[in-house]
Amino acid sequence: MEKGGYGEIPENANEHCPGPQSESAGKSDACQGCPNQQVCATAPKGPDPDLVAIAERMATVKHKILVLSGKGGVGKSTFSAQLSFALAAMDYQVGLLDIDICGPSIPKMLGLEGQEIHQSNLGWSPVYVESNLGVMSIGFMLPNPDEAVIWRGPRKNGIIKQFLKDVYWGELDFLVVDAPPGTSDEHISIVQFLQATGIDGAIIVTTPQQVSLIDVRKEVNFCRKVGIQVLGVVENMSGLCQSLSDFKFMKPTETGEHRDVTEWALGYMREKAPELLNLIACTEVFDSSGGGATRMCQEMGVQFLGKVPLDPQLCKAAEEGRSCFADQKCGVSAPALKGIIEKLVPRASMENGSS
Repeated sequence: MEKGGYGEIPENANEHCPGPQSESAGKSDACQGCPNQQVCATAPKGPDPDLVAIAERMATVKHKILVLSGKGGVGKSTFSAQLSFALAAMDYQVGLLDIDICGPSIPKMLGLEGQEIHQSNLGWSPVYVESNLGVMSIGFMLPNPDEAVIWRGPRKNGIIKQFLKDVYWGELDFLVVDAPPGTSDEHISIVQFLQATGIDGAIIVTTPQQVSLIDVRKEVNFCRKVGIQVLGVVENMSGLCQSLSDFKFMKPTETGEHRDVTEWALGYMREKAPELLNLIACTEVFDSSGGGATRMCQEMGVQFLGKVPLDPQLCKAAEEGRSCFADQKCGVSAPALKGIIEKLVPRASMENGSS
C-alpha cells in the first residue's frame, strides 16, 4: 500500500485514487471501475479513534525502542531481555512489550512463565520482574505454553493495538518492543500505531554470515521507508568464546567415535601449564569472511553498535530467565552487551545496580 494524505491507498486502486479516508472515497469519478469502490464508499471515515487512546497511553512513555531482526534465531529476544534488565539496573522505569504473537519467548527469558495478566480500573497490568521492570506478552494469555497461536494478520494487529491502548504502564523511561523477525503485519502495525507518539528508533540484531545480513539490509530499508531511525546494528553470536576450563575435550578413537578425555586434559594443564586455564578460547562459528555486520553498516550508512560472542553462559541465563549482569558468570558476553547499551544510553552506571 502507498501512503497518501487520506490514508493508505490500496495497491490495486485506480491511478487518481482520492484515498479510502477521503469524503469522496468510492464516489468520485476516479473511483469508477475500481475493485475497492464499494468497500471505500461504505467504510467509516476519519481518524481511527483507537489511535487517540494509544497516544494518551504513550504520553507517559519517554522513549520507545523497537528491537528487530531480519531472520529468526539470531538472538533478538535475548538482546531485548538483557537490554531491559540493564536499563532497569540503571534505575530507569522500563517496560518490555513482546509483539511476537506466534513465538512469544519473552516470558521465559524474564523468568515469568506461568504468570497471568490482571486487570484494574486503569487497564491491563503488566507482569513485573522488579518494581521498575514490567512485561506484557501474549504468552501470559495462553492456556498452556505449548499452545499454538494460529492467527491471520488482522487478529494479530488487533491484539497489538489492544496492548498499546489497554496496558497501563504508568510513567516509563523506556518501552522496549520485541518484534518478530522480518517485515510483516506486526511491524507495519506497531509503526502505524506508534508513529504519531514518537518512536526513538530501531535496533537491528543479526549474526555475521551473509545469509543473515541479506535480510538485515531489507530490515534497514523497511525502517527507512516507514521513517524509523536505525539506532544501530548488533552482531550477535560473533564467534564462540568461553573459558578454556569450561570446554569438553574429546579424543577420536579408531572406530570413529569420540571418547571424553576432559578430566585428563584439565589435569594435564593444571600440572604442566596452569596458566592456560585462565585463558578464554574463541573460534568462528559463522562465516564472516564477507566483513560481517561491520562492513554492511559501512555500506548502508548505519551505526555499528558492536559484537556479542556466542557465550554458553548467556544462553543459560536466558534459559533461566535472569540478567547476565547480576553476577560474574557471563564474563565474556556481559561486557560486550554493556558496551553496546552504553552507546545507546550514555550513562556509565550499570555497575551501580543489578536486576
